[in-house]
Formats: sequence, C-alpha cells, structure tokens
Amino acid sequence: VLITDHNVRETLEIIDRAYILHDGKVLMSGTPEQVIENNDVRRVYLGDDFRV
Repeated sequence: VLITDHNVRETLEIIDRAYILHDGKVLMSGTPEQVIENNDVRRVYLGDDFRV
C-alpha cells in the first residue's frame, strides 16, 4: 500500500517503511526511526526542530 500525506507525524506512526523523495529521486528509505534521524531528511524535508 502506498500512502502519501502531508501529516508526517501521523503517517510515520502507521507505516513500516518510508521513502523520502527529493528532486525526483529517493533521498532516503528506511524505518520511520531511521528517516527521522537522517540529517539529509531533516535538512530538506522535516526541519531541524521536528519532533514526533
């Protein structure tokens, strides 16, 4: 099942794996925990202050 949503917090709570796209390419794939901890994902998508 593919889920796309702008509510990152809620989506990360219900998925097993995430793929973060940036400029048409996969920036990162992994578990929600791995994605949240990734510095590149924080820089271009979540923001440094993101908290679950």
